[in-house]
Amino acid sequence: MNEGKPGPPGEGPTARPEGPDGDFELARPGQGRADAGDEHEGDYELDRPLRAEAVSAGTPPAPDPSRTPGAPEAPVASAAPADPAAPAAEAERPRPLHDPDPYSTPPYGEPGPWAPAPPVQHPAATPAHGMAITAPPPAQGTVPHGTPPAPAPAAPPVPAQAPPDPSAPSAHADAPASPYADGTAPDPWRRYDPWAAAPLQQTGPPAVGEKRRRRRTRRALLGAVLVFALVCGGVGGIVGAYLERNGGVGTVELPQAGEEPSERAPGSVAGIAAQALPSVVTLHVSGSGEGGTGTGFVLDTRGHILTNDHVVEPAGDDGEITVTFHSGDTAEAAVVGRDSGYDLAVVKVKGVRGLTPLPLGNSDNVQVGDPVVAIGAPFDLAGTVTSGIISAKERPITAGGEKGDGSDVSYVDALQTDAPINPGNSGGPLLDARARVIGINSAIRSADSGTDLDGGRAGSIGLGFAIPINQGKRVAEELINTGRATHPVIGITLDMGYTGDGARVGTKGSDGGPPVSTGGPGDRAGIRAGDVITEVDGRRVHSGEELIVKIRAHRPGDRLELTLERDGEERKVSLVLGSSEGD
Repeated sequence: MNEGKPGPPGEGPTARPEGPDGDFELARPGQGRADAGDEHEGDYELDRPLRAEAVSAGTPPAPDPSRTPGAPEAPVASAAPADPAAPAAEAERPRPLHDPDPYSTPPYGEPGPWAPAPPVQHPAATPAHGMAITAPPPAQGTVPHGTPPAPAPAAPPVPAQAPPDPSAPSAHADAPASPYADGTAPDPWRRYDPWAAAPLQQTGPPAVGEKRRRRRTRRALLGAVLVFALVCGGVGGIVGAYLERNGGVGTVELPQAGEEPSERAPGSVAGIAAQALPSVVTLHVSGSGEGGTGTGFVLDTRGHILTNDHVVEPAGDDGEITVTFHSGDTAEAAVVGRDSGYDLAVVKVKGVRGLTPLPLGNSDNVQVGDPVVAIGAPFDLAGTVTSGIISAKERPITAGGEKGDGSDVSYVDALQTDAPINPGNSGGPLLDARARVIGINSAIRSADSGTDLDGGRAGSIGLGFAIPINQGKRVAEELINTGRATHPVIGITLDMGYTGDGARVGTKGSDGGPPVSTGGPGDRAGIRAGDVITEVDGRRVHSGEELIVKIRAHRPGDRLELTLERDGEERKVSLVLGSSEGD
C-alpha cells in the first residue's frame, strides 16, 4: 500500500511501474534530500509539474514560486532521447482512463507534499428577496473562476544539475513511454488556480421556478384570506353579542319618518275632525251653587249654539255660561230657549264673528253599521274625537226624573252608537262620514248608574245615545223662533204602572179628570179607558215610555195609525197628533 512513497531517512522509495490507470510512482529522492531528511522529519516537497510544452521542448521548468526560500530544489529528470519507434509503440498501448497526475501525489493517509490550501471562502450574505446578487470583485492577484490565467512571468534559469548515475536504477526506467511524449497532450491544470477566489455558492434553498412561485403566492394569499375571514367572523360575533346584550354603543338615534302633507282624505276620521272641530265649542256653566261642563256646536253665523238642556240647567235664570271655541277664544253666552222633554237647549254668543256652522244631515237616512265620529270635551278635555258605528236605531231612552213629578223626564227615540261618549260629551255632535250632524250626544249606559243624560261619572261601556238631528232641528228652530218647543200629543193619560206588553190607557187623568181628553185626538179616534195600544205605524210598543217616545219622534199634525186591544179584540185606529207647549 506504501509502494512508491518516500520512506524513512536514508531509504529510497519502492519503484513501481505505471499501472493501467495512468498513475505514476514518485522518483526516489536524491542523496542531498536524504541528508536533509533529518531536518524535515520525513516530509518532502514535490516539484511543480512541468508544462507539456517545456517537457516536449526540453526547456528547464520554471522555478516554483511557492517553494520556501532556502529549501533545496527537487531534482528534475532529464528528458529521454526521442526514439523513432516510440510513436508506433505508444499508438499500440491503451490510452489511460484519465490524464496522468503530474504531481505524482502519493495515496492519502501518509504525509505528502500537498499544495497549500486555497483561501477560506465565506458565503456572502443572502440579499433581500427580489434583489440581484452582485459578485464580489476578484481578489488581487487572482483570476475569476473559468478565466484562463495570465501567463506567468519568466522564471529565472534553474541551475543545471548533475546527470543521473547510469548505474543507479531509475524510478521511471520501467515506466512505459507516455502517449503524450510528442507534446500534443493538453494541460489539464491550465485553468486550475488554487489561489483564485471561488465563485459564490448558493447557501439558501434552491431557486424556485416562476410557476412554483406563483403557486406559493396563491396559496399564501388564500391562507391570508381565510385567516382574515376567520378573524373578521370572530370579531363580528363578539361585537354582535356585545351589542345584543348592551343595546348598542354610543348615542341612540331612533329611525323616524319624514314630514308628510297634513291633508287627509275628507271621509277619514282625521278629515272629518279637521272639518268639524272649528265649529265645536265647550261650555262651562255655573250658578245656584252648581256647575258643569258640556259641549255644543254652532248652528248659524248669528251665534246660535245647540246643546243639551241638562248642560245649561245649573245656570238657571241668573247663572253664567262661558263658551270656549276651538281656537281658544272665549265668549259669554245666554240661554235662548230650553226644553227638558227633548233635553235640548239653544244658547247665543254675542260679539263673535267668523263663526262656521256645522252642516246638518238627515237622521232618517242613517243605517245600522254606518261609521260615525263623536266630538266633545269628556272630563273637560276639549276637542276629543272618538269614532264608532251606529249600533241601533229608534232606541227608546228615558232620562232624568230627579224632580219626582215626571216634569224633567226626557223621552228620546235615540240613535245608539259604540263611539266612546263620556261625561262632558253631552250636547256634542255625532257626525256621519261627510262631517254632517246626524245626532246630538245625550246619554250613555254605564255599568253602575243605568241610563243618565250626563252618564254619571262611570264612563262609557260602548253604549252611547244621541238625539236624532231631525228632531233636534225642529226643536232648535222652535226655541230660536219662539223660545219654546211644542210636543206632539194624542190626548190620553197612560197607566205607567202597567207591567203587561203594550201601553194601557189609565182609568183617570193626571188632574183627576177623564183619562181621554174630551175633543182631543184620542177621543176623536175612539180610544177608551183600559184600551192597550200595542203598535204605532206597525211597530211594536212594549211600554208606556215607548209609546211616548214614538209619538214625540213626530211633529204635531202628523197622522199615526195605532193598533189596540179591547176586551180581547184587536182594533186599528187613525189619528192626527195634537200639540202642547213644553216647559
